[in-house]
Amino acid sequence: MVPAHRALKVGKEGKESEMHIERHKTNQRLSQAVVYNGIAWFSGQVGSDPDADVAEQTRQVLAKIDELLKLVGSSREYLLGANVWLADISSFDAMNAVWEAWVPEGKAPMRATVESKLAAPHWKVEIAAWASVP
Repeated sequence: MVPAHRALKVGKEGKESEMHIERHKTNQRLSQAVVYNGIAWFSGQVGSDPDADVAEQTRQVLAKIDELLKLVGSSREYLLGANVWLADISSFDAMNAVWEAWVPEGKAPMRATVESKLAAPHWKVEIAAWASVP
């Protein structure tokens, strides 16, 4: 984890207050997780096995999100939302079957799913998510 970033901001009444931003797994390009004001945002996660089908890559992605949730002190129950990008929208049902098994019953976050060309041809699914940090 990169040390938390602290900066001053001026509120409506002209009073200064301190902002607290935590960045996790950070490099020059991006942070895998950023926490601010009780909300954690996770960068887009992709599968690690380029030969896996969309269901297996979805499992890999969701495992990475589980790790990030744990890293920031949260869990699936606190997911607020997710964006899902599929390289081929015809794989929607296969991805959804894995997603639905992973999301706790009654705790589904808001979600958007679209077809999109991903950054590398072997990636079949990418998911970015955000959650509250209790």
